This record gives sequence, C-alpha cells and structure tokens, in this order.
Amino acid sequence: MHTVVPLHQRLLRLLRDLGPLSRAELADTLEVPRPRLLAELERLVATGLVTEAGLAASRGGRRSTLVELHPDLRFAGVDLGASSIDVEVTNGRLEPVAAYTEVADIRQGPKVILNRVAELLAKARVDGAFDRLAGVGIGVPGPVSFRDGVPVSPPIMPGWDRFPVRDFLSREYGCPAVVDNDVNIMAIGERHGGVAHSVNDYLFVKIGTGIGCGIYLTGDVYRGTDGCAGDIGHIMVDSHGPVCSCGNVGCLEAVFSGVALAREATAVARAGNSSILAEKLAEAGFLTARDVALGAAEGDISCIKLIRDGGRQIGIVLAGLVSFANPTMIVIGGGLSQLGHILLAEIRSVVYRRSLPLATGNLPVVLSELGPRAGVTGAAVLASDVAFEEAS
Repeated sequence: MHTVVPLHQRLLRLLRDLGPLSRAELADTLEVPRPRLLAELERLVATGLVTEAGLAASRGGRRSTLVELHPDLRFAGVDLGASSIDVEVTNGRLEPVAAYTEVADIRQGPKVILNRVAELLAKARVDGAFDRLAGVGIGVPGPVSFRDGVPVSPPIMPGWDRFPVRDFLSREYGCPAVVDNDVNIMAIGERHGGVAHSVNDYLFVKIGTGIGCGIYLTGDVYRGTDGCAGDIGHIMVDSHGPVCSCGNVGCLEAVFSGVALAREATAVARAGNSSILAEKLAEAGFLTARDVALGAAEGDISCIKLIRDGGRQIGIVLAGLVSFANPTMIVIGGGLSQLGHILLAEIRSVVYRRSLPLATGNLPVVLSELGPRAGVTGAAVLASDVAFEEAS
C-alpha cells in the first residue's frame, strides 16, 4: 500500500526532476487548487527551498513566473564500496557540483572511513561547492536497518554492526541524513537518471566485490521487513562450492564475484591454462577481474570461459527471480559489469532459456547507463527526499 505523499514533497520533487515550472504547470501536474498551491509555494519560498526564476513561455495572455529550487541548495551523495569511497555534491536538480573518488578499505571501520568522507566533504566546502548541506545520503556494502539508519551484521564490514551512521552524519552536517544498502542506492540512481527511468518494476543487479540486487516494485524500493531484501549473493548455487564470507558454502558471491574471479583466474594461471593470465600473475604477483576482462578482450579462451561460467551462475539465480517477481527490466551494474557483453550475453541466454516465455517476452537485460555514478546519484536522491520530507 502506498503512503500519501504530502503536497510540499510532491512539489519539491517535481522541481527537482523537471526543473523550473510555472505556477500554472505545477497546479495542473499536481492537480491541486491554485490557491492551495500558491500558499504552499509562499511557505517554501520563506524556507529558502524555492525561489522565482524569470518568466515562463506565454500560454496566451500574461506570462506567468517560473519557480525553481533555490540555486544554493546542495546535497551530498556518498557510496561506500568494499574497497572504495565515492562522494558527490549536487545542486537541487541533483547535477554534480563536485565529485571525489578514492580507494579505501571498508574493514578499517566506521570512524576511519566516515572521517575520510568528512575530509572529502570539507575539501568540497573549501573549494566552494557548498556553504551548507540540506541533506546527506550514504550507501554501505551490507545489510541496513533503513528505519534505524544503521548497518546490521554486515559480513564484510567488521566494526560497523549497529554503528549509528545516520546520526553521525546528521550531527556532523546539521541536516537530515539517510543510510541504505549500496545496491538499493544504485537502483534508485539508475531509476532517477539512467536506463530504468521510466519503469516501476525492475531489478538492479550489482556484481562487484559482492553481489546484491536492488528491487523496485510498483515505483518503490522493496527493502523487506528487516532491510535485507535482495541479498542474492547468499543464495546457494553449489552445495560443494567454496566457503563464503557469511560462513555458508557455495553462495553465489563465493562462486562468482570480484574476489572469486581473481581466485579462479589465479588457479587457471598456475595450472598453465592461460599464457596471458600467467604472464600478468608473474608481473604483478596477483590477478584481478580486470585482468580477466583484458584477457577475454584479447580472445583468451580461459578468460572467456571464466566470465561465461560466472554469467551462467548469475543467470540461474536471476531466472528464479524473474519467475518469482516478473520485472519489466533487469539492469546489470557494479565493478564486474566491466566484463561487458560476454557476461551480459551469458546472463541473457540463461534467463531467457530458463524463465517462462510470458515473463521474458518483453524483458530487456541491459548494462547500467550511469555506471560508477549510479550509487552517488541514488544517495543524492535519498538525501533530497529526506530533506524535502523534513521541510514540512
């Protein structure tokens, strides 16, 4: 059941998503009486969220004045990965004003990582990106209690369990903050500004250090009762497979993920089955998913097989989800989406072969359009949503 969204939130979101609009256009789109709209606008102008923006094009008769979100409005979107920090400061339209990305190890714990986020935002402030933030959104690579704003028993985030991330950010920046799972923010970002912008039911599959799925149902992210819906990386695909970080055996992400692919590639190189991988291993002392991607691009049979094997496992899990949820679209993102069309073709092939024709007849399986920006974009969307919510 959908909650009724208050007028001021709908109005602010409309200006965020569509840009400057006339009062007449706002009244028509929101389907509210003109006097009620004008009273709401007056209040939002007084709060500093909305301002006038010149004259609209003539609709016959006197030209009306446009209104827009205040040009000084700023949000911060933060995407924490297992091995990276991405920070973006946006304007009210969620267009980037400043962006920073760097390597970081989530296992260093919340104080080290969040202090680094604070340093990057301090740099953005010094560089003139903002005077103050209206909202902060952050995604973390593990299960989150969305209601409480805390990570909950995240397998790859030692020291983060129940750490008050939302309260820490809210206190630090004196504005509302919101915390979600990294895959959910990517799904939100892709729907706001990517390939899924016009669909209400879709799956966003992140394949990176771990594997997860953002689930959009009837226009909203589905998080589940405790916030861990979509944790498909821990669906068992091989009862005799390797031990996973969660302690179970044969999970999808233990069989195919950034870490798993590097492990399998190393085994292939040591067995002498790929001269390209053996050469790269001798040079660097270790292998990464990128080495496999480069080997596949050069036509190396072993690299292509590693990618296809992984794509098949993901396809099997997704075929089950397609039969279960009947989505409009599946979007593949995350670091391993760089494996490109060999991976995508294998996932498509398995999904189309194993799901019912009715569910796959009109089902595009596509790569993320936003790529590495999906997470920070979604985090900024959530930051703006929570800021608009509190503008009552």
